[in-house]
Amino acid sequence: MSANLEAKKQVVEEIKQKIAASKSVVFVDYKGLTVAEVSALRNKFREAGAEYKVYKNTLLRKAFNELGVTAFDEALNGPTATAFSADEITASKLLVDAVKDLPEKIVLKCAYVDDAYVDAKGVTALASMPSREELLAKMLGSMQAPIANFAGVLSAMLRGLVVALGAIAEKKGA
Repeated sequence: MSANLEAKKQVVEEIKQKIAASKSVVFVDYKGLTVAEVSALRNKFREAGAEYKVYKNTLLRKAFNELGVTAFDEALNGPTATAFSADEITASKLLVDAVKDLPEKIVLKCAYVDDAYVDAKGVTALASMPSREELLAKMLGSMQAPIANFAGVLSAMLRGLVVALGAIAEKKGA
């Protein structure tokens, strides 16, 4: 077995491991990005806990095929960058922002989210969703609202009682 073939097998295994560890894998078409733009994009991904990497399409296709997924065979043509993320939304948000910043250089292709194919419109829709933390905060706020309102009503009733008792005390004292 040649060293080149062995290296390719290792890259395919690496891709398969990254796919298994990620909840979303987003593909974009990139053309004409400068080194500075690619570095800035990679840094944004690194800060968000995600990864932006370029692999050969044939190796990506082989990794997906070995995992039993053939939906990406058509999308993996031309210059393709891959974004791996541990959650469903981060990679989509970062790449949709990159498309807004560099509309002629980056084009969304598709994604693999929760073991399913998602087209470019779906990726854009995912990017507009709030993150898990935002949803949890909203849910906790909704759960706390009735309790806070109940506490407000009770304190208002106590205030009213104190005011009434104060008025009665004034009348008797006067």
